[in-house]
Amino acid sequence: MFTGIVEELGEVTAVEKLDDASRFRLRGPVVTEGAKHGDSIAVNGVCLTVVDLGENEFTADVMAETLDRSSLGALAPGSRVNLERPMALGGRLGGHIVQGHVDGTGHIVERKVSENWELVTVSLPGGLTRYVVEKGSITVDGVSLTVVDAGPDFFTISLIPTTLALTTLGIKEPGDPVNLEVDVLAKYVERLLAHGDAPGAGEPVA
Repeated sequence: MFTGIVEELGEVTAVEKLDDASRFRLRGPVVTEGAKHGDSIAVNGVCLTVVDLGENEFTADVMAETLDRSSLGALAPGSRVNLERPMALGGRLGGHIVQGHVDGTGHIVERKVSENWELVTVSLPGGLTRYVVEKGSITVDGVSLTVVDAGPDFFTISLIPTTLALTTLGIKEPGDPVNLEVDVLAKYVERLLAHGDAPGAGEPVA
């Protein structure tokens, strides 16, 4: 489990195309410190498994489904990426509960620059609209953010200087893709409500 608090702005150093997958090598001195084979690291909000380690670098395999459902397929050597290790047991939940399972991709639509922050509009796939609400949480490229406004096919987020400086959201341009993960609690609530007429639903728990 992750929290959406990016630890490091890393870099893709190599991409190897395989028959039905891709192998990425990524540089990240912070997230590789103490890492070992089999550990998880979130890359732009996608939970990947470490398969090899080098000096300040790690390698991860990305299967075709993940490439199709996320923006990782557009990465190339030199691309900057948001990196985060899983939250340690007993650690602070600085953002919100993030699984590292991308629900879909959106695109940067517009950036409005202010003196101390930026208001960014992101397109929203129709199937995710019901999970996004004003002042709710959403993960964009692995960054835990608060929704400012939620429309039928878009939402807006406000980015402070720290987020702009330390994540890929500071360099994304209109038209660039971003990975989206909605709040998993919203999906569980929907599931429970859909089965409200199931046997035992609504009965008190002893």
